[in-house]
Formats: sequence, C-alpha cells, structure tokens
Amino acid sequence: MADLYLGLISGTSVDAIDAALVRFGATTEVVASYTHPYPPALRARVLEISQSPDPVALDAYARLDVELGHAFADAADAVLARSGVARDTVRAIGSHGQTLLHAPRGDVPYTMQAGDPNVVAERTRIATVADFRRRDVAAGGEGAPLMPILHAALLADTAETRVALNLGGIANVTRLGADGSVLGFDTGPANALLDAWSLERRGTPRDDDGAWARSGRVDERLLARLLDEPYFAKPAPKSSGRDAFNLAWLARRGGELGALAPADVQATLAELTAVTVARAVAAAAPDAARVIACGGGVHNGWLMQRLSAALAPIALETTAAYGIDPDFVEAVGFAWLAKATLEGRAGNLPAVTGARGPRVLGAIYAA
Repeated sequence: MADLYLGLISGTSVDAIDAALVRFGATTEVVASYTHPYPPALRARVLEISQSPDPVALDAYARLDVELGHAFADAADAVLARSGVARDTVRAIGSHGQTLLHAPRGDVPYTMQAGDPNVVAERTRIATVADFRRRDVAAGGEGAPLMPILHAALLADTAETRVALNLGGIANVTRLGADGSVLGFDTGPANALLDAWSLERRGTPRDDDGAWARSGRVDERLLARLLDEPYFAKPAPKSSGRDAFNLAWLARRGGELGALAPADVQATLAELTAVTVARAVAAAAPDAARVIACGGGVHNGWLMQRLSAALAPIALETTAAYGIDPDFVEAVGFAWLAKATLEGRAGNLPAVTGARGPRVLGAIYAA
C-alpha cells in the first residue's frame, strides 16, 4: 500500500517554503506541490538573525520560531488544498524548518533550524517530524547534507557513476558510484551570494535568469581571492551555510569591491559557484558520466551555462529529465525522511556526514 507524506523545506536562499505531497510506493509520485513565498518582513528578519555578528535576544528568536511555524503550516495547508487530498490520509509531515545557524565543527557543535513543529502539528492536525539535523551532529556528524540518501534512491544507476547537484543557497554534490557507493558534501555558495549581492546593489532579491551576471565580466583577481577561502580545499565530510558565505565574507575576502562594477562582481560570484562545483566534481567523481542538477539555481540560465562550461566534457542535466521537478527534490526528501523516522530507519549516511554511525533522525510531534 502506498503512503502519503508531506515534505516542507526552506533552504539557505530564504526565498520561500517548498511543499510537496508525495506518495511512496513502488515508485515515488509527487501528488501536489506548492511554493509558498515568505512575507518580505519575515524574510528580512530571518536574514538579519541568521547573518548577525551580534548575539540575538531570546525573545526575538522565540517569536521568529513561532512565526516560521505558522508559515510552514500555511504552506502545508496550501498544498493540501491544491491536492484535494483529505488531510487524515496523510501519515506525517516532514518539516525541515529554516536554518538560522550551522556550526557543526566548533568547540560546541550545533545546528539550529526554526519553525516550531508544535505549531505545524497543531495547525494541520497531522503528525509532524522535525529537527532532522541535530541527532547527526550529536553523533559527531555535520548534520548535512541529508539529501544524498534520497539521491541514491532516485538517481543512482549501476551502469555509470553520476553526480547529483543541488543548487540552493549553498551548493552540494552527491557522488553516486556505479558500485553503489555514496559520497556527498557542500561545495560552497550557489545562490546565497548572488541573491544577497543583487538585493544589496539593485534592491531585487534575485538575478532573474542570471541576466545581470551575464552583463558583467569576471574579475580574475577577485575570483582568485574568493577561491583562496580555506573551506574549498577542506576535505569531506564538510557542510556550510549562509552564516559562513554572506556579504560580510565577500567584503573580507573581496577587498575593495567599490572599485569594481557591481555587474562584474555578480559575474564573478556566478563564476565562483561554477568553478567550486566543477573542482568538487573533479576531485570526488572524476569518472562521472553526468551531473544532474536540482534546486532554484537551475532557473539561472547564465549560472547553468557557466557550470556546463566548467564541467565539460561531463554532461549537465536536471532532475526534470528523470521525472522529478528540480524545485521540489528537497521537499520530497523531507517527506522521505519523515517516513524513515516513523519506520525507525536511519536517515543519515555516515560516509557523507561523518557521524559515528547510522541514526534515526528527527522528533515526532503527534497530531
């Protein structure tokens, strides 16, 4: 019998909550999907808190946690309304929440996702599984990336080695070996810096289709300074987030950005993503036959063009070629992880996160 689960995720781009109602059976079927935009004021507070160099007041975090919980519940309600599916037929919601901070390798390792699952369960009256990352961190892992286990289930092929590439705010790759081996890690920024620079200099939260970056020229000196970031040479397992790659990082690494045309900086940031992804693929999967991309970055035509050039001769595709909407792969993933949690199955891959062993992820909040 097929099971219905609902997955909710807002990534490091902090642009919207993706919701997917998924039926798991002999195949994986997305019954309905919906992208729920953040209200601008709520998005601004998420960005302020997640990128603040100063301590954040507890009441500010507590209020944000509850407000995000309501936003995630709104997204769940919206996708259910679109599907026409009765909510009592949905076994559980897998709610990732919104990452605010991610520091799994400090003196006191931690990762923090907001979006109170009590609110989601209360509002939807559906059992909600949340807090997927902290158990892996407690077991010595990075808590990320978590999607390689889904990539392996949906995209692996015994005939060839493949790479799954997620282009969210942060980019991550999953090497899917023809022999069944799986390796994954965050490569560095994807949309996070592109979006932040666009908002800073043009007042628009994204560079549609990469048109602004396309109008500029790559500054090789700036690119070299950015590529000198130690994270890029760090071996896996590794993960990162917006708290590491943001405009403050760009200012520290980039030097006198004011001397450059803003479009040239944008072009350089797009090249930074292309180069760091291509170098990661070359190091982790030199035998890859193809790279299969998903995430919001697939809609940036210029970024995809630069990636294709940097990856050549490896083919660049998207998950659409495999029947999976690139915008909802992660939402499907958290529906899948909720199912794994309810069934008592591990949701992490120690070879990816560096955890001491397989762990059942997440906590269950009853309907």
